[in-house]
Amino acid sequence: MKSINKIELFEIIEKYQGIIHKVNSIYFKHKEDREDNFQEVIYQLFKSFASLRDRNKITSWMYKVSINTAITALRKNNRVKTKSEFSDNDVIVISENNSEEFNEKTSHLYTAINKLSEIEKAIILLYLDEKSYNEIGEIIGISKNNVGVKISRIKEKLKITLKNKNYG
Repeated sequence: MKSINKIELFEIIEKYQGIIHKVNSIYFKHKEDREDNFQEVIYQLFKSFASLRDRNKITSWMYKVSINTAITALRKNNRVKTKSEFSDNDVIVISENNSEEFNEKTSHLYTAINKLSEIEKAIILLYLDEKSYNEIGEIIGISKNNVGVKISRIKEKLKITLKNKNYG
């Protein structure tokens, strides 16, 4: 990789590293796993940077690499988390808002999200980050219409999960 590209990539990672942290917080329960995967994502970003053609889609590219790397790591290490392995205390709340009620509701939402499948987690994470259906489809590899259907189903699952836990 040319040194100019390395500098550009370092600047991109510095600016958008929050994407990697968000993805890792959804897929990995333990801090060490999140840290290990962060390093692996950085490595994968370096490997694939030359193939990034559209600099206007940097965040989509970072999501795609981060999500694919997380899912690959989970599958490779046979450490796929089952629904019963997560508790309300296992969630990292990513919030700048100090409101206790907001943080509590966010924590419950992340707990419910952790009970979803790997792909459902990715879709809802992108949706919550206000990505368009087209962008979500490109990142996940499904059609725009399929994204809409999946988001509706995921919302219903989350609503049921939160209602059953008396969170909402």
